[in-house]
Amino acid sequence: MSVVADIPVIELVEPMPGFPGMTHFALVRLDDDGVLCALRSVDDPELRFLVVPPAPFFPDYAPEIDDATVAALGVARAEEVLVLVVVNPGDAAGEATANLLAPVLVNTRTHQGGQVVLNDDLPIRAPLLA
Repeated sequence: MSVVADIPVIELVEPMPGFPGMTHFALVRLDDDGVLCALRSVDDPELRFLVVPPAPFFPDYAPEIDDATVAALGVARAEEVLVLVVVNPGDAAGEATANLLAPVLVNTRTHQGGQVVLNDDLPIRAPLLA
């Protein structure tokens, strides 16, 4: 069973920081297990982010999402939210890091999403070790 389900196009409620106007992304699985994925811009095929669900790497990661974000994404139940963290692959094997401070949240029912900067003291470059 894969970790990340097939989701067609995700519409971001706000563009990711630093990428104005980019609001439509496809979530593409890069491995058979659905752990490593690419969040690829529909508008600019050259723009993509590597993302992973945090559970396999950070089992205690449980970001608290504020009410405004829940409302903006149209979330009715916690089970509807797919949490992904953006990965920086690094320059060499074993140097990959994950941004735990700003996860990407996707409502699996409506396919709306967004990157949220949390009010927690979490690392931007946490070592990604399985």
